[in-house]
Amino acid sequence: QVQLEESGGGSVESGGSLRLSCQFTRSRYCLAWFRQAPGKQREGVVGIDSDGTTTYTDTVKGRFTISQDDVKNTLFLQMNNLKPEDTGIYYCASGGFYSDGVFQCRPDRPEHFGYWGQGTQVTVSS
Repeated sequence: QVQLEESGGGSVESGGSLRLSCQFTRSRYCLAWFRQAPGKQREGVVGIDSDGTTTYTDTVKGRFTISQDDVKNTLFLQMNNLKPEDTGIYYCASGGFYSDGVFQCRPDRPEHFGYWGQGTQVTVSS
């Protein structure tokens, strides 16, 4: 069983920054951030596997950075140059899957993430 708890959400103006944190009890090789905007499906933002390989969705590349502190069991998401379309509830999750014997850490495949935090709200005003 993996438990995750996010923190760090808030309200900022467009162009501002926020840093989200996710405390986890045990890594499952792949950790990721997802978000869900009002009225929209949950989407993957970025994932990081045990080798440190990251996979970002195109809309956040160059603005968001994922990092992990293995000593403190904490996952971070540094979000810079925030835009109103970044508004939503942000979740961290643990999961991943094997395909042809290769472990995949794919935030575009949320169905393969079995452990989720409760989410933290991020609101970006224009």
